Amino acid sequence: MPTRRTVTGRSREPRARFAEELRLLRTARGDSLRQLGERLGWDWSLFGKMEKGETVGGPEVVQALDHHYGTPGLLLALWELAVSDQTQFKERYRRYMALEAEATSLWHFAVSILPGLLQTAEYARALLAAGGIKGEALNQQVEARMGRRELLASEDPPQFRTILSEAVLRTPLREPERWRKQLEYLLEVGERDEVTIQVSPFSVGLHGLTNADVMFLRLSDGRTVAYAENGYRGELIEETVPVERLQRAYDSVRDLALTPAESRKFILRILEEVPCDPPT
Repeated sequence: MPTRRTVTGRSREPRARFAEELRLLRTARGDSLRQLGERLGWDWSLFGKMEKGETVGGPEVVQALDHHYGTPGLLLALWELAVSDQTQFKERYRRYMALEAEATSLWHFAVSILPGLLQTAEYARALLAAGGIKGEALNQQVEARMGRRELLASEDPPQFRTILSEAVLRTPLREPERWRKQLEYLLEVGERDEVTIQVSPFSVGLHGLTNADVMFLRLSDGRTVAYAENGYRGELIEETVPVERLQRAYDSVRDLALTPAESRKFILRILEEVPCDPPT
């Protein structure tokens, strides 16, 4: 059974960090580039170029490497940073991505959009396109986000809980059929033992997490860190006192939210309200 690997920040530049991690994983296995190419079915020279930082490759090969090394979602997360506009990623966000790959459990609160771990490809594409990403960069980021869902489908997945504001479920995709598939996927994932989904209805009123998405990461050393994000910026919070303050706010919202069973019924009602596409 693969173990989640603690990643420490060695290179600060995402492209260099990605290449460095590829080299470390391969050499730890004792593989040559040729052996790696033979085992995965790609030309070995591609892996050499990736390890030198000359190319980052595509999401398919990175996904195969994640599977080969038993690091579900880690390399895809680093790859996603490497192919994106580097100026938008602060050091704290890069550190958060590394900690997420290590986390043994994740607790999340969503204000207006579904968490990436629960998104369908159509939902991710619409969301990323709304943020101005287009062309091949859009295709690559959608594939990377889909690959990161493997974190919850691995042999040893972290426990994941999300509390969705009702606004998340009242903000549909423009295409009813795609929105229907997203809701159906949400219900499907909610059946997994390691996933808990709750809904915070509008009737809860104002609360301490009204203005920001928050993710809590329980790490293998027993620490908990938080990442709070709004539409313009995110912040990794590691200090004990503010993390505990956020946890108290989260606990209050969880106490007011619908139970998982009630939440499932709520999502089913939303699904029933989705109009059917007219016959063609």
